[in-house]
Amino acid sequence: MPEFDTSHVKNIVLLGHAGSGKTTLAECMLFEAGLINRRGSVAERNTTGDYHELEQERGNSIFSKLLHTRWKGYKINIIDTPGYDDFSGEVISALRVADTGVMLLNAVMGVEVGTDIIWEYTEKFKTPMIFAANKLDDDNADFDKTVREAKSHFGNNVVVVQYPRQTGAGFHEIIDVLRMTMYRFKDNGGKPEKAAIPEDEKAKADELHKELIEAIASNDETLMEKYFDQGELDEDEMKNGLKKAMIHHDLFPLFCLSAERNMGSGRLMGFIDNVCPSANEMPPQKTKKGEPVPCDANEPACIFIYKTISEPHVGELSFFKVYSGTIKSGMELENETTGVTEKITQLFLVEGNKRLPINELVAGDIGATLKLKNTHVNNTLHAKGKNFELPPIEFPAPNMTMAIETLKKGEEEKLSQALHQLREEDPTLRVEVSSELKQTLIHCQGDMHLAVAKWKIEHQHKLEIKFVKPRIAYRETIRKMADASYRHKKQSGGAGQFGEVFMRIEPWYEGMPEPTDLNVRGRDVHDLDWGGKLVFYNCIVGGAIDARFLPSILKGVMEKMGNGPLTGSYARDIRVCVYDGKMHPVDSNDISFKIAGLQAFRQAFQQADPQILEPIYQLDVLCPDDLTGAVMGDLQSRRAIVEGIDSEGHFQKVIAKVPLAEMDGYSSSLRSITQGRAKFKMTFSGYEAVPFDLQRKLIDDYSKTSKEEFA
Repeated sequence: MPEFDTSHVKNIVLLGHAGSGKTTLAECMLFEAGLINRRGSVAERNTTGDYHELEQERGNSIFSKLLHTRWKGYKINIIDTPGYDDFSGEVISALRVADTGVMLLNAVMGVEVGTDIIWEYTEKFKTPMIFAANKLDDDNADFDKTVREAKSHFGNNVVVVQYPRQTGAGFHEIIDVLRMTMYRFKDNGGKPEKAAIPEDEKAKADELHKELIEAIASNDETLMEKYFDQGELDEDEMKNGLKKAMIHHDLFPLFCLSAERNMGSGRLMGFIDNVCPSANEMPPQKTKKGEPVPCDANEPACIFIYKTISEPHVGELSFFKVYSGTIKSGMELENETTGVTEKITQLFLVEGNKRLPINELVAGDIGATLKLKNTHVNNTLHAKGKNFELPPIEFPAPNMTMAIETLKKGEEEKLSQALHQLREEDPTLRVEVSSELKQTLIHCQGDMHLAVAKWKIEHQHKLEIKFVKPRIAYRETIRKMADASYRHKKQSGGAGQFGEVFMRIEPWYEGMPEPTDLNVRGRDVHDLDWGGKLVFYNCIVGGAIDARFLPSILKGVMEKMGNGPLTGSYARDIRVCVYDGKMHPVDSNDISFKIAGLQAFRQAFQQADPQILEPIYQLDVLCPDDLTGAVMGDLQSRRAIVEGIDSEGHFQKVIAKVPLAEMDGYSSSLRSITQGRAKFKMTFSGYEAVPFDLQRKLIDDYSKTSKEEFA
């Protein structure tokens, strides 16, 4: 029999901006539950959660960590998440499997940008949420301001359950308006003594108690009627009403903490086990087909893989949530995505870097297993014959791209394997081998994300690498019509080569009229793999060129469009009309007309007012109001066009269009300008003409390179 049944398992995720105290709170919770006998600290680099060498080196969380506690008959699974937006994938995957979120607010800073961004994810998942105002022992803490900002950002559904009697160094008393009790802590925190609410606080406590009751009753008709009849709700009724409202994402209770001094964590844990929903109290998870999966230990087994990590000397560890059934060691499950049968050889409870073997896990619980050879993040495993497939986690698009190279030749294959492993562990990191740019590209969330990837490759895979600026995927096109001809003639003793092509090229646009001065005999429209179109016309009259040679001419044109005349970039949006030429009864062949077509196109292109286009991205920067000017000044130095500024809560969103060529190092620059208080995202907008002086430089640079290549 499992130690805890489904209704006694609670899954929480600790959320918040970097530095809000999540890892410290997790340490308090483990200590209060007696799982550790000494609280570690981030400063001393000895917390249970931040055990990874890289995290201890940098002094902040980078990876989500699975921990667990036992508290008054309940098992609480805790997922501690990083606070930097570069590691948002870790937050999203944790939210996918958690049943309650605990959002920590730094009472010194109030609601920060990272908190707002995380909140968007919680809204998407409709995760029941608790707020916790932390660092109330700091002399600069401002509880009332933090509450005002929380209500401003997240709505009046944020309801105060606790408030501090004092903040700063003297913080040691918390007034609980749900239980109408005051908790008084010793200097070293821990278990408080309960006391009556002081007379000078009664009016404030009564007012907040009334607000809490009204907020709870307004979300439940039965409780509303009772409140109108009696003017009061008892504690159990308030707890049940809170649970129901939290499940529907309608109320967000707010608690008080000093995680550093271990004040308030025990009461928070009590609320989690008493009020927060178990997985079987939440709406059932649905399959991709919309079928509900009951969270019941007696139903057929179904698990979802939300995270994988590779551990030295151990192999790949897969973290999963049991959505249905009971999972036992030795059980065989079918992977719905791959169709492969996987054997669950070992099951573990996870405590940071400790793996505690167990025999079974019930529906609603979270655990880990080893060596699932053909199973990856977002895969569903289920009992044979059930065909469950749960919706995948949708990870954010990358914000930053760099090219990666090995310092030693001949290690490209090892690098490829290392990047594959990184991609398995981190779905927000994407790898692309670009045939266009002739580079291996790594797409990530920002410079911190990139630094972690570099560390892993160098320390875990023992490869020396460097990141270089990626080449820009320019495009080439034309702005006017031009005609050109080219005769290819080659004689080498036997059969020679001969082909002559007369060609007109024009800028193509949707809906342009047909040529009026040429005899159109055929038209082909080609959607180019790199965007845009090539429209190819056969306008040959009188059999000047045999129809069987037209595909070869087209092939030559396409070859040159794949290696544009100006910079070697792809060409696009061109109409080509082949209207005359000559052939030889013996010497004409496919290769002759391919060469003639290529060279005629190249010459016409140079005469048709050629234009280089550059990729333009829309950039949205979220920053505090007082930093808007600095952000805009930096953008203007990058040839950006600021299109507008919108307000989002207490933050400003600067919206701009920026050339990709100017975005090198932007992540680091923005972090420096704003002291890490701003976030950004980029989305491809389109191609626009580069300025004349830049076009000249790009052509000159390419001319030098191409001469060197063919020298």
